[in-house]
Amino acid sequence: MSKKTLPTAYRPCVGLMLLNPRREVFVAQRIDMPSEAWQMPQGGIDKGEAPVAAALRELKEEIGTDKATIRAEARGWLSYDLPEDLMPRLWGGRYRGQTQKWFLLDFTGQDSDIDIATEHAEFSRWQWVQPARIVDLIVPFKRALYRQVLEEFAAHLRD
Repeated sequence: MSKKTLPTAYRPCVGLMLLNPRREVFVAQRIDMPSEAWQMPQGGIDKGEAPVAAALRELKEEIGTDKATIRAEARGWLSYDLPEDLMPRLWGGRYRGQTQKWFLLDFTGQDSDIDIATEHAEFSRWQWVQPARIVDLIVPFKRALYRQVLEEFAAHLRD
C-alpha cells in the first residue's frame, strides 16, 4: 500500500480496562495472531450507539460476562495506526487504525464468570496482570496507546 493510498479514517471503538479487586488488569491473547499478542477487550461502536453502551456490550461479547461497573471514562479519544501491511487486511482496508474511548471497569464477579468461548470468540486464553506488565505484553504498534491508557487511569490503579 503506497503512502498516497493509505486510508485516512479511524474506526471508532471502545477499549476496556477491567480491574479485579487486587487491582490487576484483564488481558487476553488474540485467537487470530500467531504471536503472543495480548490485549485488553475492545471493539467497534455500532452506528447510533453511545460509547458507554458499546463498552458494556463489548464486555459481554468478548469475555462472556457483564459483571462489572464503570468507574471512569477517559477524558478524550485515543488513537493508534495499524502497520501498513495490516491496513488492507482489516475492516476492508477502510481504516488506518482505531480511535477509542476507554473505560475503566471494576470486575464484580468471580473468575468463573469469565468465559472467552463466546459466540464469536476472539481470545484463546486470558489472565490477570499487574498494570506495570501490560505494555510489554501488547503488540508493538499498540504500545504507545496502552501507555496513554495507563497514564489516563493511573490514579485509579494505585491502592
